[in-house]
Amino acid sequence: MTIEQQYRGTALITGANNGIGLELARKMLAEGWQIIALIRSNFSGDDSLISGAVKSKQLRIYRADLSDFTALKHALDEIKSQEQQVDLLFNNAGGSFPELLYSKQGREMHFELQTVVPYIITMELKGLLRKGQLKTVVNTSSNAIMTVRHLNPDTLEHPTKFKKLLGPYAASKLALSLWTRELAPQLAEEGIMMRSADPGANNTLRSGKDSGLPFWLKPIMKLFFPHPSHGAGLLYSAALGQHSRQPGVFLLKDQATGLKFTEHGSKVLAKVKAIYEQEFAAAASPYSS
Repeated sequence: MTIEQQYRGTALITGANNGIGLELARKMLAEGWQIIALIRSNFSGDDSLISGAVKSKQLRIYRADLSDFTALKHALDEIKSQEQQVDLLFNNAGGSFPELLYSKQGREMHFELQTVVPYIITMELKGLLRKGQLKTVVNTSSNAIMTVRHLNPDTLEHPTKFKKLLGPYAASKLALSLWTRELAPQLAEEGIMMRSADPGANNTLRSGKDSGLPFWLKPIMKLFFPHPSHGAGLLYSAALGQHSRQPGVFLLKDQATGLKFTEHGSKVLAKVKAIYEQEFAAAASPYSS
């Protein structure tokens, strides 16, 4: 291991096997970080950096469909029993879907995966975060939230309309940034710094996968959007850069930016907290002894 690759800390990245999450994992592995990957599907087998890190256990993989609470609970229980600490938590998993889909728990998939699950993971891993040095959480948001013209917290779970990218996806990301802003001061009192960040426009198109993007955006993305390493750099900066001591901010182009509908922040936080406490935390793990 070179001087540049000396141990930096341990980062947990959800959605670390594709797109921005993969580039973030690769960047941090190259710098000497220990990486915990919480993912649904496998890494590509032809990535020598990834395969080498798996072999050396610098990269440790835990698998779950994050939208399935039973599978998520099992994976988080495994992480808590096998890992010593988490310095950085990147709640990054979840893209845009092409149609209205629902989770096994019966809620709209964008909301479940991108608003509720990051809260669950953060709450469940607070103990490991407290043992870390950096104690930082970055929730991946989106600049799509700036397009939201109306937000009703009561319809997030079961929206009556669907629009690609600018519908439930944008609303769920806005809800994520709103509860992040609301909860961050409380976590800061416990020593944990949390903020949300837009990783910017990136070419995350994958062959054979319907990404849920509007048809007109795909050629623009392919021709003009930068490589996902651009977004990885913005998330990395959100964790360790100039705003590292600012809890609750939403970062757009690495600058603290105001949010719309902040009057709904407490209601959104109460909603995700209730789901966590009443459904997730209250359920006994089927895998526990």
